[in-house]
Amino acid sequence: MTTTLEAGLAAPPSGRPRGLRGRLAVPARSPGLLLAYVWIAVVLLAAVHPALFAPGDPLRQDGARMLLAPGGGRLFGTDDFGRDQFTRTVWGTGQSLRAAVVAVAIGLVGGSLIGLVAGALRGRVDSVVMRIVDIMLAVPSLIVSLAIISALGRGTLNIAVAIGINSTAGFARLMRSEVLKMSNAPYVEASVFAGHGYVRRLFKHVVPNASRSVLAAATMDIGTAILTVAALSFLGLGAPPPTPEWGLLVAEGRTFIGVQWWLSLLPGLVIVVTVLAVYRIGRSFNRGRTRVVA
Repeated sequence: MTTTLEAGLAAPPSGRPRGLRGRLAVPARSPGLLLAYVWIAVVLLAAVHPALFAPGDPLRQDGARMLLAPGGGRLFGTDDFGRDQFTRTVWGTGQSLRAAVVAVAIGLVGGSLIGLVAGALRGRVDSVVMRIVDIMLAVPSLIVSLAIISALGRGTLNIAVAIGINSTAGFARLMRSEVLKMSNAPYVEASVFAGHGYVRRLFKHVVPNASRSVLAAATMDIGTAILTVAALSFLGLGAPPPTPEWGLLVAEGRTFIGVQWWLSLLPGLVIVVTVLAVYRIGRSFNRGRTRVVA
């Protein structure tokens, strides 16, 4: 009987493309998703090797080229110090993406552990943890981030830490709900008859399947983190000038928005397109998360 149950637990679901070939076929059938992957690939490459797209110095000033409009080799024009805005946008990619990834990583790891403990132990532990999570979720996230930055000080890393701490509550609630749901799944109940202990059931069946929803949410949360990092940098809480950073570039151009519109608009469009691409990829992961690992 044990052999039959274990064979049933290990049987993969049918009707879905599996393996690398099946995963690659999804973007090929969706032009929007394919464009999102291409854009994110370009953004990641710019973050790792910005000189590949903009070999110039993002801090180089030229008084003879101040506030020039896009054109003539200047894709984004120049700012009030004669610095090439496209070069500064490309070199600011790494700062913004690193902060977003660090923030999501902190929230994902911390929140998942908290949610796993609450969902696994239940009882009073679950009740106390969830009340704390409810309190954190009741306070607007931007206010919490500002409070944490006030304690830590300004800087891109501190922004990432603040956003990460603030996002742990959402990940904790999601992981806890997924753990509770997966614990009552038929294949988990069947594993009891297969002789699996609680800890083995938890880490072999519950955690892998619960992690799918959490990882899908983390992918989409990167887009939210990029926006929040840009917003806090816009307020002057990120890297100090003249360090190129997406939010800071938008803030520096707002003084000239009535005439030199490109200074804020074009870096802002880069932020918007990147966030939309991340959301599009995250939605594709979210749709494919229901495959069960038994």
